[in-house]
Amino acid sequence: MQIDADHFIAGRRRPGTSGERFAVTSPATGEVLASGVLAGPEDVDEAVAAAREAFPAWSRATPAERSEALSRWADRVQARDEEFAAVESRMCGKPIRLTRGFDVPGTIDNIRFFAGAARNLEGRASAEYSGEHTSSVRREPLGVVGSVAPWNYPLQMAAWKLLPAVAAGNTVVLKPSELTPLTSLMFAEAAREAGIPDGVINVVTGTGPVAGQALVGHPDVAMVSFTGSTAVGRQIAAQAAGTVKRVHLELGGKAPFVVFDDADLEAAARGAVAGSLINAGQDCTAATRAYVQGPLYDRFVERVAELMDEVRLGPVDDPATDMGSLISSRQRDRVAGMVDAARAAGATVVRGGRAPGGGLAGGAYYEPTLVTGAAQDSAIVQQEVFGPVLVCLPFDSDDDGIRLANDTPYGLAASAWTTNVFRAGRATREIQAGCVWVNDHIPIVSEMPHGGFKASGFGKDMSVYSFDEYTNVKHVMSENTGAARKSWHDIVFTGR
Repeated sequence: MQIDADHFIAGRRRPGTSGERFAVTSPATGEVLASGVLAGPEDVDEAVAAAREAFPAWSRATPAERSEALSRWADRVQARDEEFAAVESRMCGKPIRLTRGFDVPGTIDNIRFFAGAARNLEGRASAEYSGEHTSSVRREPLGVVGSVAPWNYPLQMAAWKLLPAVAAGNTVVLKPSELTPLTSLMFAEAAREAGIPDGVINVVTGTGPVAGQALVGHPDVAMVSFTGSTAVGRQIAAQAAGTVKRVHLELGGKAPFVVFDDADLEAAARGAVAGSLINAGQDCTAATRAYVQGPLYDRFVERVAELMDEVRLGPVDDPATDMGSLISSRQRDRVAGMVDAARAAGATVVRGGRAPGGGLAGGAYYEPTLVTGAAQDSAIVQQEVFGPVLVCLPFDSDDDGIRLANDTPYGLAASAWTTNVFRAGRATREIQAGCVWVNDHIPIVSEMPHGGFKASGFGKDMSVYSFDEYTNVKHVMSENTGAARKSWHDIVFTGR
């Protein structure tokens, strides 16, 4: 499979100008899928100029016109759903079952949601709040948005970045990861085929230190939206401050999975395995820290280990494969290093903890891994692993469970497992995370917001709340008496 990796600027594909070539390689097989030239600052300048030129007309398009264009976009992606699923699977090392059942249909649903939301930009009702004026609120697009997306869900992350921005009337320059740009480029092409004007959506593939920094620092970019690590998020926030850009950051996570002693053990164990291994654990909301109340702890560990034994690693194009590879051998080695360090510090690796051999040895695979006995302040408990690793620790009282759940710098997602409505209510109130599931972990819907607390960033993806990131709120106040002398003038001068 060879796919065009050229950039998408002003409605057409063209090669980059940096002179530095790159290859898109399947991490599961080593197959080269595409190659091209990375974007440099000149390519970013051209993409931003195209977006700036397209902004006046697109921002003036009616909500109905934008809505209809997005609906056609959804139809175009739907018509190519198998192609999107196959490319996403091979490019990322994901099982085809995951891309067919989650990545692609989730993206199509996102487009259809924002096609409707484009016609529902709400503001406070017009009224005479002062008595002498009529006030109303306008939501207006910002201008050119610079978006930087990660490699773990490249198609869905492109959608999360592009859709609310475009639905609100902005134009966008998207920089996907140089590891996984192909479906983002296909997505942009589908938008053009749907009639979205040239320049509204642009895609440049480059490295963070070159193309990313050029985009974040560009004076014609009004806003930066970034999904990725907290460390890079801090750098982007600092750089964006120099030009007083609006910043939206969806950063790292270390999701706690809190199992109280009245929980359904089988449901919790299955939820932990599914929630920790989805996308080979390369998910910022993945279940990574299972805290289990004393009476259930031993049985929970035993059952999770049994279920992990049933997870099938295999070729990504085999519908029977449960878990694919990690994104690269570098990422696999990083995960392995964290597990090895935990083992060396006294933790027990109950299952996994190694790369498989045999026919999978040539890919970036790593076995489903269950760790117990780690210290609460250890790296494997406190830091993102971003791999198929679940750490399980016991707790005593409910207070302890919630305290431990909050005991990391992150606050993106969490779950609580209990059959007691009062325990569930307390957990949802007191766990510091942007999303708290009860008796489940991972499901998302287009209608609900996604975003974090603390070092997991700020701002929301999906849902109508995302329009808060991509619009300016303007107060319009019209005097309605026609009088030359206003009542408030007396506080400044008497009018003599």
